[in-house]
Amino acid sequence: MTREGSLISDVEKEKLLRDIEWEVRLTREYTGRDHLHPRIMEAIAKVPRHEFVPQESRSYAYDDGPLPIGFGQTVSQPFIVALMTDLLAPQADDVILEVGTGSGYQTAVLAELVRKVYSIEIISVLADSARRRLARLGYKNVEIKTGDGYFGWPEHAPFDGIIVTAAAPEIPPPLIEQLKPGGRLVLPVGEPWGHQMLKQVCKKKEGDTEIHEILGVAFVPLTGNQSRHREEEANNNRK
Repeated sequence: MTREGSLISDVEKEKLLRDIEWEVRLTREYTGRDHLHPRIMEAIAKVPRHEFVPQESRSYAYDDGPLPIGFGQTVSQPFIVALMTDLLAPQADDVILEVGTGSGYQTAVLAELVRKVYSIEIISVLADSARRRLARLGYKNVEIKTGDGYFGWPEHAPFDGIIVTAAAPEIPPPLIEQLKPGGRLVLPVGEPWGHQMLKQVCKKKEGDTEIHEILGVAFVPLTGNQSRHREEEANNNRK
């Protein structure tokens, strides 16, 4: 098999899996993981990443690195996608919220693993193209809407897990509220283009949370109304 007709050889996919495994070993002192769950690796192997990158970038689709998808956005490094999915610990019957659909690559990986994925994308062009792409590839357990993911998707809450694919300056309170007790929220937290930390938030059955810092990362910033929300909150606190 060759790249002609958008076909990718098994050799390239196997190399990507090896690269991810190498990254897992390289970062294990930070993540506490020397391997990822076999279900996660199987999902990564099944999703045709070349379908989720622009035509001009397809030569690099199975390299273990991020790629631009337009509008100042990227499709994440496969290792980071795999790690974040593993930190989410998705189960077959789960309903997951994704904030930041992008091209739909992470969405597709999740769709291979869970019952339903609700995904929010603030850029309407990306939301529309991801919706068409995922439908064309046969993913029927995904629903995408255009909106501000900072505030989640309360109509479908609570969620078994939530994943955010852009860096928020803080952990959005609405997402914690929409997480089921026992669920996990995985997201990068930090200032735009500054220091960011991948965090895993575990919501206990009593409702309080336990936060684990995993790994330093670099994500595009979460855009939308969260800045206004933070300013309003700060003003209220000063009153």
